[in-house]
Amino acid sequence: MLKKYEAATILEACEKASKELGCNINELDYKIIQYPSKGLFGLFAKSAIIEVKEVKQDKNEENKDSHIQEPQTNIEVKEEPQEKEIEEIKAKIETQEVVDSFFSEEPVKKEKTIQTVDAKSLEKQIKNLFSHSCFDIDTIEVDIEDNTAYVFIDGEDAALLIGKEGYRYNALSYILFNWINAKYGLYLKLEIAQFLASQQEMIKHQMQPVIEHVKQEGWGKTKELNGILVQIALEYLRETFPNKYVAIKKSQNGERYIVINDFNKR
Repeated sequence: MLKKYEAATILEACEKASKELGCNINELDYKIIQYPSKGLFGLFAKSAIIEVKEVKQDKNEENKDSHIQEPQTNIEVKEEPQEKEIEEIKAKIETQEVVDSFFSEEPVKKEKTIQTVDAKSLEKQIKNLFSHSCFDIDTIEVDIEDNTAYVFIDGEDAALLIGKEGYRYNALSYILFNWINAKYGLYLKLEIAQFLASQQEMIKHQMQPVIEHVKQEGWGKTKELNGILVQIALEYLRETFPNKYVAIKKSQNGERYIVINDFNKR
């Protein structure tokens, strides 16, 4: 009888199965149904699932119930150490590292080599990434221009992918940028539905009092901004004041804002 076991890792799933079936891990005959992954800030997290076929019988126990048994003496039974069993399981799930490396909190230490990529190839890679997610996304388009990858995503769950106040958008934009920039040397413009466009329009309205103040006084600063709004405001103000010093600063509580000044009055 086949039975499935689910846990955070393949090893934990095997341990759960061996405990329930009353055997050692190396006696399990199983196949991996799903490899675990840490996910992208909780978006794509997956648990490990194995399907146990049967428990392998030890050769020394095949004649356990036989009516005729020769007496055995001075037989030393050596059990394989648990460490070896763990190593065997780890060897089977080595490919999990490939999946987890993309979502790892710590960067993988590799020699930095910039590769070339076209829009269709990058689009295919992003589609493959989202095929493992739980979101209903039916449109993913990529265009590359002026060393920037323009990525457009839309679908029934676009609003869920953006998240409350854009926190999922910020997380996804951050992880995609770090991947695309490190591997291909490209910058990123991510648009999910019309979220980016709406944020840009909102920033333009919010920056009008700041712009008027700069025109009158020669300097100014924005209120504290969060997430993608900082970058949008920075780009807009630099376009508006190409001959002034426009930069991001941090307040004492760690929040970010933008200052506009003359170059000799930083």
